[in-house]
Amino acid sequence: MTRMPSRRRLPTASAICMLSTAFACALVAAPATAADKPQDKPQDKAAILLPGSINDQSWNALGYSIIKSLEPHGFKTAYSENVADADEAEAVRDYASQGYTIVLGHSGRFVSAMEEVAPDFPKTQFIAVSGNEGAEPNVMSIDYNNAQFGCQLGLLAARMSKTHKVGGIYGLQGVPNITAQAGAFRLCATKAGAKVTILYIKDMEDAAQAKEAAFSLISNGADVLTGKLNAAEAGLVEAAKEKKVYVTGRGFDQTAIAPDLVLTNIVEDWPSMIGSTADQVKAGKLFGTFVQYGYDSGKTTGASLKYSADKAFGPAVPEAVAKDVEAMAADFASGKLKITPTENDARSGS
Repeated sequence: MTRMPSRRRLPTASAICMLSTAFACALVAAPATAADKPQDKPQDKAAILLPGSINDQSWNALGYSIIKSLEPHGFKTAYSENVADADEAEAVRDYASQGYTIVLGHSGRFVSAMEEVAPDFPKTQFIAVSGNEGAEPNVMSIDYNNAQFGCQLGLLAARMSKTHKVGGIYGLQGVPNITAQAGAFRLCATKAGAKVTILYIKDMEDAAQAKEAAFSLISNGADVLTGKLNAAEAGLVEAAKEKKVYVTGRGFDQTAIAPDLVLTNIVEDWPSMIGSTADQVKAGKLFGTFVQYGYDSGKTTGASLKYSADKAFGPAVPEAVAKDVEAMAADFASGKLKITPTENDARSGS
C-alpha cells in the first residue's frame, strides 16, 4: 500500500521583548526570509482506494490508470490497494486528513464510508467510481450509462445470431449498473427477435467460472455471448473462441484473444469522466449527486463501442448491422430512445 506522506508545518519565529527594572530591551524584526513570504497555493492532491491489486489486469488496474490520468490535470496522486471492507472509513479519513482535494473509492461499495467521513471534511470531494448515489454536499458517484450500451449490445447480438438465442454472463446480481446493462441487453435483444438467457457467477475475477457458464449457454443454443465481468471476462471470450461463437468484451485484450469472433467491446473512458469532474473541483465546485455519462450527456459519453483503436466493430459485423447499432446511439443522444431496465429484466435465466 502506497500513501503520500503528510506535509509537516514549520513553526514561525516570534520576536520577544524582555523588560527589566534596569532597562528595556526591544528586538528589531529580522529581514523577511523565504519562509515568511506568501506561499503559492499547495498542489491539489487526489487519491484512490482500490479493493484489489493494481496488478490484476482488470478492474483495479483500471483504477490505477484513473488516478494516474489526473496528473496531467495538475494533481499529485496516491493510491491504496487491497482495502478491506472493514478498513474503508479509516482509509478514506486518512487521505482526507492529509488534505487531499479528491478521494476516490473504486466501486460503489465505498459510498457508505464516504458518507460517514464527509461531514468532517467539507472541502474534500469524495467520489465513488461506478457507484449510483450521492450525498450533498460532497459525496458523489460517477458511472457511464450501462443501460444505453447494454441495449446496443442486445441489438447487435440479436442481429448477429443465427439460432436466435443469445446469452449474458454477469456477476454481482442486483448491483444497479449490472441490472442496467444486463436488463437492457435482454430488453433490446428480445425486441430484436432473440431469446435471451442470463447467468450470474459468484466471482467477477474467476475466469474458470465464466468459461463454464459460457459453455452452458452455448450448449443450449446461444451463438452470441456478452457479459460484464472483471478478470473473468477472459474466460467468457476463451469459451467463445473454443466453440466458435460470437462474443463482446470490455477491452482490446479480449479482441486479441479471438479477433475473428469479438464483435465489439464496451471501452470505458474513466479518465474523461473523472477528469471532467476533477477540473471543476479544482475550480472550487463540489458535487453531491450521481453523475451519469452517456450518449445524451454532451461533453463525454463515458464509454464507446470499440473493436480496436480505430474501429467500432469487428470484421464479422455487416455494415448494415453496424449502422443500425450506431443509429441507436443517435436515438439515445436525441432523447428519442430511453430505457430503464428493472431487476426482473436482469433476472437470472430465460
